[in-house]
Amino acid sequence: MTLQTALSGLLGAQTGLNTVANDLANASTTAFKSQTALFADVYPANQSKVAGIGVASSAISSDFTQGGLVSTGNPLNAAIQGSGFFVVSANGQQQYTRDGSFSLNPSGQLVTSNGATVLGYSQNTNGTLSASLSPITVNTGALAANATSNLGLTLNLNSADASIPATTTFNPADPTTYNESTSVVAYDSLGNANRVGLYFTQNPAASATAAPVWSVYAQPQNVSGAAIGTPQLLSNLAFSNTGALTSGSPATLNVTWGNGASNAAIQFNFTGTTLGAQNFAVAGTTNNGYPPGNYSGTTISSSGALMSNYSNGQTVRAGNLSLANFINQNGLQSVSGNLFASTQTSGQPVLDIPGTGEAGLISGGSLEQSNASTSSLLVSLIQYQQAYQANTSVIQTEQQDGTRLTQI
Repeated sequence: MTLQTALSGLLGAQTGLNTVANDLANASTTAFKSQTALFADVYPANQSKVAGIGVASSAISSDFTQGGLVSTGNPLNAAIQGSGFFVVSANGQQQYTRDGSFSLNPSGQLVTSNGATVLGYSQNTNGTLSASLSPITVNTGALAANATSNLGLTLNLNSADASIPATTTFNPADPTTYNESTSVVAYDSLGNANRVGLYFTQNPAASATAAPVWSVYAQPQNVSGAAIGTPQLLSNLAFSNTGALTSGSPATLNVTWGNGASNAAIQFNFTGTTLGAQNFAVAGTTNNGYPPGNYSGTTISSSGALMSNYSNGQTVRAGNLSLANFINQNGLQSVSGNLFASTQTSGQPVLDIPGTGEAGLISGGSLEQSNASTSSLLVSLIQYQQAYQANTSVIQTEQQDGTRLTQI
């Protein structure tokens, strides 16, 4: 019986040594979670107040304490601050990892360092996120041009400007026929940066107590500066006695750009424009159009959004990471490749956008380090080695006693 007891101790010590050795080997593995061998004593069945007959390995427990974060400078790296696991497709099934060593494969899909496909919520064409998990694909090619269809223009008009007589015919080449002018860029469907000249004329007030109406004329120009068609009366801006805009916005300008570009209908929004004793100024502009642009990189936000940047100044969300949490994460099964698989013990994953529900936040450009403590592991290594040697000595003593008995 003593031999069997010592043998169980020997096997238990070997299990402990294997566990510690694995932890030490992964002390530098990204987001590695250290493990601890758990043991239970063994007693003869239906007996009490007797010596135990050994030890049995009961489980290998994972420590999911968060490791330290280290900045890598790689914008596609991601570390989880808090609870949760990245969701990936690997080995033909959905699995989970804390390792955010991500990159883009030749198809533009976000993948782990082992080639597993990262799953998240892809971006729909209408700007919303998909409702179900799927691979996240980044457009690493050129971003197509977007024709301007909405232009926002906030102006400060000067009430002290002289009114232009109603009999005056507007002429963009004659500055006496208007009070102020400016121009805005309007992109056509091919991405050409055309300009639209805007001219502002203060009309005579209808009465001594009425605020004057300002006429806005538009003259589209092609990329070489040549006028397209004749000037158009775009809008008549009316104001209250306090200088607030009351009507005339929005207004639509129809343009035939030519040069193979599609015809355009550009809506001008003058919301926020004021009339008062102030110098003429353009207080702000917005433009939903842009030229083509080349891919320049992708970053990951704290909420897990993958934001792709392009040389034309545009930023496009490619999708959003999802984090999985479990009722019992200790029930997860460790899988090669720094992965975990769900089990009946762990329960099914609860999926959330980072920063919502139980999910932690994302630290982009960083990685989580291993939580294995080398100093503590070395102490455990010595203890298991001593236990192994002690049980080996017991076995050797039993063998020697057995030899002596056979020689009597």
